[in-house]
Amino acid sequence: MPNEATPQRHILVADDEPDIRHLLRELLSDESYHVTEAVSGTDVLTMLAKGDVFDLLIMDVRMPGLDGLEVLERMRKNKNNTPVLMVTAHATASVGIRAIQMGAYDYLLKPFAVDDVILTVQRLFEHQELISKVRSLESQSATRDRMIGQGRVMQQVYKTIGRVAGSDATVLITGETGTGKELVANVIHANSTRANGPMIKVNCAALPDTLLESELFGHEKGAFTSAIAQRKGRFELANTGTIFLDEVGELSLTAQRKLLRVLQEGEFERVGGTQTVKVNVRVLTATNRELETEVRKNNFREDLFYRLNVINVHMPALRERKEDIALLVEHFLDKYRYSPTSSPTHISEEALERLLAYDWPGNVRQLENEINRAVVLSQGNIITSQLLSLEPGRTSLHLDIPEMVRRAVPLATVLRDAEQMMIE
Repeated sequence: MPNEATPQRHILVADDEPDIRHLLRELLSDESYHVTEAVSGTDVLTMLAKGDVFDLLIMDVRMPGLDGLEVLERMRKNKNNTPVLMVTAHATASVGIRAIQMGAYDYLLKPFAVDDVILTVQRLFEHQELISKVRSLESQSATRDRMIGQGRVMQQVYKTIGRVAGSDATVLITGETGTGKELVANVIHANSTRANGPMIKVNCAALPDTLLESELFGHEKGAFTSAIAQRKGRFELANTGTIFLDEVGELSLTAQRKLLRVLQEGEFERVGGTQTVKVNVRVLTATNRELETEVRKNNFREDLFYRLNVINVHMPALRERKEDIALLVEHFLDKYRYSPTSSPTHISEEALERLLAYDWPGNVRQLENEINRAVVLSQGNIITSQLLSLEPGRTSLHLDIPEMVRRAVPLATVLRDAEQMMIE
């Protein structure tokens, strides 16, 4: 039941069977949703064309005239992003999977259980709220970078971020190079209680051991030859805010020992100093290494690993969320215009298909660079497949089932990826 502060959700139910429409109306009305009915796909498009706005469309696949998939396709072509929940029969479950590929949120199989309907609708609205919360970073940030993705894998990332952002828990962000781990750190900080405090970033891989202690904890005047004045370290600068330690897996064992004390005690001494400095800092870390493997190899301290891995946010590789590639391309085309006064460059269908089929070993960062390069070569006109510099033979034809199970990827997503692979 929504609380008094929550606006009533408006749901459009489209089905040519009066009994189904009546059942859904009763179920949803009992949950305090406002329900409107449509008897055909044409009715749905007519309502949308008039400017009617709905929070959710529950639509049968098989209807007279325009079927549900045709309506969904036209909606997406018209840039109508109303969430869609498809209804299909057991015999046509593959149609439901196809609907998800086309942009539907989920599908229900007939005959459906009452609880399944309510839980699916509630889950959809919860996800929408989480996405909205995460994307609020775009209006708070001076940069144009933001998290892009509406697929189920990214929905899980948003859900985790939404749960942990408001706490002070230490977060370990994992994932391959180029997946956007720093963006996750930005979003967590921007949506935390420390958002008004500083956000200090440290690239651990760029700091040699001889400089690391001074960089992190500062030094006193005269601590070493070039220390001509007292200098505050990154932890002290981050006081009341957040410190982000990128590539934390690159730290030496000596550096790991010094970091562990700060995490445990919240205090340190500057290099060459005797006065203890106390700080109140939230710690976010990121790595592209498998730290558990590094622990077994004695390359990473086990006690530090558990201290960092209180909450884990795993950023999926781009090949694991190809449903988001088109959205990312649209974002980068808008970001990298040929000139400040140019409209966004267009991309041909053939070129987009090549991007969708590619394996993306460099992940989102590689895609961003590829679009930037193609915009320049196209001189702001249309990007064709000939302007892409993709390495031949890097199409994705591998499905890592154990990894997907480990990350709790939904079964529908696994089946969709397997179907796409077989078609390719």
